[in-house]
This record gives sequence, structure tokens and C-alpha cells, in this order.
Amino acid sequence: MVELVILLIAAGDGFSGWASLNDTVMGGRSSGACSVGSDGLLMQAEVVAEGGGFVSCRSPRWNPPLDLSTAGAIQLVLQGDGRRYKFAVATSDLAGKLADLVPGGLRWVRDFDTQPTGTTTVRIPFADLLPTLRANPVSIPLRFDPSRVVQMQILHSRFAEDGSENIGFQPGPLRLLVQKLEAVP
Repeated sequence: MVELVILLIAAGDGFSGWASLNDTVMGGRSSGACSVGSDGLLMQAEVVAEGGGFVSCRSPRWNPPLDLSTAGAIQLVLQGDGRRYKFAVATSDLAGKLADLVPGGLRWVRDFDTQPTGTTTVRIPFADLLPTLRANPVSIPLRFDPSRVVQMQILHSRFAEDGSENIGFQPGPLRLLVQKLEAVP
């Protein structure tokens, strides 16, 4: 039997290498930046719905992949702004490699809500992650492999995890501070 343990992925200035990726890659007009400090990963942005409608911070690609198989969930500790965000994970399993042929690739995603003030702790079980390609759900049966995690991303997007409109989407100024990211039992 495998013992489940807490694995710290990043905290404070440990988010080094995370960078912004915004809708400008597809002709959108949102602007956002990710900065790292002793408090964690700060995403600040001006979100414009027309032409895309997303801003994000994503990790560097990990090689070798992170092995999170001794955990059962991702946990984020953050200071939000009352918006609904999306957490995304890329893996290097066969499905992930095939999907890399499509720009954006296969991502395992889950929406989460933040409080308008104060600290929010969000737990995302691996079993709740949904496979998507470019914000569209994948209908073939796939299984998330936590032993081959190559990238993570936090987004505010017009689109929810199921491809529908995100009911928590808000254009305008945005501020999200991710203080800690860990894999937990």
C-alpha cells in the first residue's frame, strides 16, 4: 500500500519560472502579468471579454515530470477576488503526447471559486479533473495520471470546465495571489 503524503510544489518565492499566458496569443486584448515574491505568485490583469477572454499564469514545463502519485488532490492557498478560476494540469502520458499535436494540448481542469477578501483554501481531487482540448471537453474515456505531471496553470476564463460560459467570469481588473500549491492526500 502506498502511503499518501503532502508534497509542497511551490510556496512564496518558490513559484520562480511561472509566466503569464493570455488571450493575446489568439488575438484577444486582455493584459496580465505574473510576478513572484515572498508572498507567492501574484497574477494581476485587465480582462477583456471580446476576442478571447482569458488570462493565466502557468508553470515552466517540468522535466522529468512531477510524480504526484502518493497524493490524491491538489490544494491551493490563495487570496482571491470573488471570481471563479480554473486550475489546469498537463501530463506526459500517451494521451497528453498525442494532444500536444493540437495547440494548447490536453489539459485536465477544474473550476474553483475564491472569496472576495481573505484567504481561500481550495482542494481539487485528482478524480474531479476533467480532460479538455482548447476549453472543450474530451468525450473519450481517459484517466488522469498523477505520476506524469509536466505543467500546471491557473486561469480566469470566459469558459468553464465543461466548455459552457463561466458564471463567475468578470471582465475588468483582476488580482489573485497564490500563496501555496501542494499535492495532498
